[in-house]
Amino acid sequence: MSPSPAKDAAQLARRLRALAHDLGWSWCPLAKRAFAGLDPALWDALRHAPLELVDAVHPARLAARAADAGYVALVDAAERERERRLAARTWYERAHAKRDGDLRVAYFCSEFALHESLPQYSGGLGVLAGDHLKSASDLGVPLCGVGLLYRHGYYVQEFAADGATRVLYPTQDFTRLPVVDTGAVIECPLGNGVVRAKVWRLQVGRVPLYLLDADLPGAPAKHRELTQGLYKGGPELRLRQQLLLGVGGLLALDAVDERPTVLHLNEGHAAFANVERLRRLVAGGLDLEAARARVAATTVFTTHTPVPAGHDRYDPRLVAKHARPLLRALGLSREAFADLGRERAGDRDEPLCMTVLGLHTADHVNGVSVLHGRVSREMWTGAYGVTDPAAVPIGAITNGVHARTWLPPEAEALYARWLKPNWHTAGPHDDPWARADAIPDAELWALRRTLRARLVHFLRGRLAAQALRRGASAEEVAAAWTTFDEDALTLAFARRFATYKRAPLIFREAKRLARLLGDAERPVQLVFAGKAHPDDHGGQSYAQEVHRWAREEGFAGRVALLEEYDLEVGRMLTSGADVWLNNPIRPHEASGTSGMKPPLVGGLNVSILDGWWPEGFDGENGWAVGDERELADPAARDARDAKALLRVLEREVVPCFYDRDRNGVPRAWVARMRHALKTLPGTFNTHRMVGDYVAQAYLPAHRAR
Repeated sequence: MSPSPAKDAAQLARRLRALAHDLGWSWCPLAKRAFAGLDPALWDALRHAPLELVDAVHPARLAARAADAGYVALVDAAERERERRLAARTWYERAHAKRDGDLRVAYFCSEFALHESLPQYSGGLGVLAGDHLKSASDLGVPLCGVGLLYRHGYYVQEFAADGATRVLYPTQDFTRLPVVDTGAVIECPLGNGVVRAKVWRLQVGRVPLYLLDADLPGAPAKHRELTQGLYKGGPELRLRQQLLLGVGGLLALDAVDERPTVLHLNEGHAAFANVERLRRLVAGGLDLEAARARVAATTVFTTHTPVPAGHDRYDPRLVAKHARPLLRALGLSREAFADLGRERAGDRDEPLCMTVLGLHTADHVNGVSVLHGRVSREMWTGAYGVTDPAAVPIGAITNGVHARTWLPPEAEALYARWLKPNWHTAGPHDDPWARADAIPDAELWALRRTLRARLVHFLRGRLAAQALRRGASAEEVAAAWTTFDEDALTLAFARRFATYKRAPLIFREAKRLARLLGDAERPVQLVFAGKAHPDDHGGQSYAQEVHRWAREEGFAGRVALLEEYDLEVGRMLTSGADVWLNNPIRPHEASGTSGMKPPLVGGLNVSILDGWWPEGFDGENGWAVGDERELADPAARDARDAKALLRVLEREVVPCFYDRDRNGVPRAWVARMRHALKTLPGTFNTHRMVGDYVAQAYLPAHRAR
């Protein structure tokens, strides 16, 4: 006798929930198809949140899927794929486990961007951290993550009718997220008291991510606020959050029986973890300098920005107030403790800098591109007490992106045919993209057209929804559904709206830009997306300026600004845009990983030579804007760069895109697409990046115990 329909439906729901609790589904096409196939419209409406989907789907639809042999076979295949993926012998097992099988890395970061349904990130730092965990899982690197679980996440962005930013803070229901209560609750000393925090676990393939939650029922409000919002509140709250992340993060690892041999501090936010390690070693009988040497030998520290505002600095009195238990245990005065994070020891006017604290307690330090490594050596000579940047021991491990996270299914299918079925199982230094010559021009161009059309459809839906939320007229909503052209050259500018990234730069040459966009024979269209920090009024004013230009005559219908730049918007733009624009103030862009994503599907970069682009650009795989000269005068610099940007677009990019053969294929453009695919993803990916961390940092630190 066969099971009842209700039992079949319940079993299907259990199986889907089990799949959802391993974030490995987020970069595996079979699992994504299984969730989407349950109820495609609801899947999109719920921002691709699988547990919410299973809970919200109508029982009749769930029963229908359970009775559909084709759908059940898809779920079967997704489960088998997960089992094979987790059982496979990994690169780390093959290359390093024999000698260093006891390596265990604890990777601390204040934010992790793993999927749009988990809004625990603000921008590039979190995206990099999420991709790092995914590649560590694929490669089998013994690593766990440590962070905070934020009740409100970052914030949801909306634009008012005048382009002003509205900041909304939704509340996350953790029971509807794929996090598991470990049962551990830690007590973190903070100020004169103790903060209790629950430890949740989020499974990312082979990698567990432990997240602290202090927003507990019955806890004091000043404790609950510690994990309510990401980068929310003033300096004192951020300092307390960073104490919880660093000190509490180590306590959480103890509580779940993780015994790391190496700590990787991804930016200075978690640097108090090393102070807690000092405390433990001093309590065990070591003097402070010997303890510092031991901690530093086993710490990897990555700095991410040359922008001064990106390095948290705190008044020593404030630090002493909240880190009092650490001061007492180390036997340090307020000023002596502050010296751990000062460039000039004994300078009472200098605050404690979290980046300097990280530099002083880590032997393995790196920037995130070759250029950023150089800038960091120049920037931190004072922290090392030297005048020659060459004497500063800061190296460089250039960032990358996790390829399968950013690839659309159409590209996965194409590469499975031409790069062979297992192209995505490559090790850190394998390069399946070198085989891209095998892909016919017509198929590469067809992929580009498909992805651009999909982006235009997505844009129309988003713009119509934005208009409806603003109470726009029926005519404006209708216009949104017809905006943009599926066949027009599409440029995108999407990233955090920090002022140094200069989002509105292209409008300095407004008349030239209007002519470029309005050419009936060779149309061009431009889409923007990005968030500024809620307190970054300069960045918000840039968004407002772009919003205003998008409504001006000559730009309306050809320029668009999307709300809520999240991972879904990022995937759509990086895959659908023909050209990725980047025009920061050199050398302020430490790396800029967004530009590494379009080449995965034949997108081309047009960029200032900053961040990773000086390493990637070879003259044929995109375009450089200007040269490497750095001007001190802001007005002269912006005028020069805007003119150079329009010159590249007018003289090179647009003619190349619209020069077609008799079959409508732009052969020179496709050649650049193919060359970008061959020369960039093979290097600028997180498999290579994590492999570099293993060889250059993790194993040396592990062996120095």
